Amino acid sequence: MTSSAPPPPDLLAPDGPGNSRFQRVSLRNRVTWLAAICVAGAVALVSVAAFLTVHDSLYEQVDDNLTERAVEAAHGPLVRTPDLQQVPVAFYNAANFKISVLFANGTEVHPPDVDSRSRPPTSYQELAVARGEIAESLRTDERTNSRIVAVPTGAGGAAVVMSTSLRPTQQTLAQLSVVLVVMGGAGILLAAAAGTTVARAGLRPVQRLTAATERVALTGDLRPIPVSGDDELARLTTSFNRMLGALAESQERQRRLVADAGHELRTPLTSLRTNLELLMASARPDAPELSEQDRDEMFADVQAQVTELSALVGDLVELAREDTPQVVHEPVDLVEVVERALSRAQRRAQRVEFDVRLHPWRMMGDATALERAVLNLLDNGAKWSPEGATVRVELRPDPGARHTVLEVADAGPGIAPGDRPYVFERFYRSSDARTLPGSGLGLSIVKQVAERHGGAVWAGEAPEGGALLRMTLPGRVPDIQQH
Repeated sequence: MTSSAPPPPDLLAPDGPGNSRFQRVSLRNRVTWLAAICVAGAVALVSVAAFLTVHDSLYEQVDDNLTERAVEAAHGPLVRTPDLQQVPVAFYNAANFKISVLFANGTEVHPPDVDSRSRPPTSYQELAVARGEIAESLRTDERTNSRIVAVPTGAGGAAVVMSTSLRPTQQTLAQLSVVLVVMGGAGILLAAAAGTTVARAGLRPVQRLTAATERVALTGDLRPIPVSGDDELARLTTSFNRMLGALAESQERQRRLVADAGHELRTPLTSLRTNLELLMASARPDAPELSEQDRDEMFADVQAQVTELSALVGDLVELAREDTPQVVHEPVDLVEVVERALSRAQRRAQRVEFDVRLHPWRMMGDATALERAVLNLLDNGAKWSPEGATVRVELRPDPGARHTVLEVADAGPGIAPGDRPYVFERFYRSSDARTLPGSGLGLSIVKQVAERHGGAVWAGEAPEGGALLRMTLPGRVPDIQQH
């Protein structure tokens, strides 16, 4: 039964069950490790390629040099004498060569004064060359660690055998491998140092972002952080600053909403508490008795204040809901939305008439929010119109058919030019409107709904002389209307 050791954990593997070591390493160290690993891989590939190239080149040079010397000896006058008296042994020994002549009968002739260790080894391959069976042989003798070549002589029936030791070549390759290993290690260390430096400099904006997020989490300070350069990290910092700005604006809106709501709630609550205290005081046995008319007026006042508080709370809830980002993706028939809002407005304001002109329009949006915005426009027009007047309601596409315009024109006194830029602000009420019931939030809800759907609002003067409130919304004319 065999067993194998588990593979080493892969630092670059994605995080998974039991494998989160790399995820716990800091980003700077990860960049350093990745740079070192990439350089190590590149150095290893280059070193192996260089070593193999030099290895093949050196061995090829050995073979070419050995063969060239053997051919020169075989066709020269040195081997003409039977006992190789003319062979310069010292020259061949100095050049790391060993030479002999092998005859077809197996007889081998060596230069004089040469011991057995200075003779080239022979085998059946060299004998085959001497017999003329093969033209040439070239082999490596593992026992003597030498390269051996055999070429036929010009006289025939014999072959010149020459060998050379491979030890110098192997020593050169060993020195080259040491140089490659040392240079490769130095390159890896240099790459790790460079990766650390680059990571430290390149991740400095990320560190500032990290410090900024920690500062926001601890202190709530939404000040933007400095931006330098125009690279990806600079754009990330800019986006983070925009997010901080949006968050600060949202907090400021919430703060104003709470402050304005507290201010608006203070007056009706104070009046309601006063009336209730008077009613409770009049119920005591020793208190003066209120007349029936005064009691009815106080109860009517309390009822009106409760109604006003209910409307204010409802508007606040609606406004807070509109402040929350929502996904708008529902197909909406805007004509149906306006018709539903009209039916509700007519039940509330039976003293005025509505002149309705609607053209088909479809869009993507929130039908409930759109109906609330249209109803607020209709209620505003009905509130300011005298009894028996007509409120004009018109829904028509713009000339380019890219937006539709919903206009509500009343027959009231209109909006003063100085108040028109502010009528859609929260809790804003003109001097003429402060005596009328209302919370000052209806038109701000209209503005938020329009902007959330990619539209806009506008206030001006109607041709009828009253106020003209306009809401534009994107969308398209239904296909049946386009043909």
